[in-house]
Amino acid sequence: KTGVLGNYSIVDLEVRIIGGDYRQVDSTEIAFRSLGSMIAREACEKAGAVLLEPIMEVEITTPEESMGEIISDINSRRGRVEEMKSVNLFRLVRAMVPLSELFGYSTSLRSLSKGRASYSMEPKKFEQVPVSIQETILNR
Repeated sequence: KTGVLGNYSIVDLEVRIIGGDYRQVDSTEIAFRSLGSMIAREACEKAGAVLLEPIMEVEITTPEESMGEIISDINSRRGRVEEMKSVNLFRLVRAMVPLSELFGYSTSLRSLSKGRASYSMEPKKFEQVPVSIQETILNR
């Protein structure tokens, strides 16, 4: 529940205990839990644990005249445009954007499109946080 990087939860970790010893006097459940926690922490530090962030799939429907500003805004939010296509008189843009970069997005989108664009988003996956951002997060 508390990981080696900023006390964030650890995911995708598998541990195998291949040996051990039991003594009537010192071998308690608390002792085994404590030792397991210390060993897992040390192993994660040696393995080079990284922070992960949620990536959202964002679909934006916009008039063509706003396309340039919207694409530029997605790029400035560390987003990656995956697909662009025409739907009637509008353009559909599908992009992958970190959730942390989407706070306040609806206000920006309204401003960029003069209120004519709309969007939806859904969680898609987790990706490694860039090293420079990870350092900023961990040094708070």
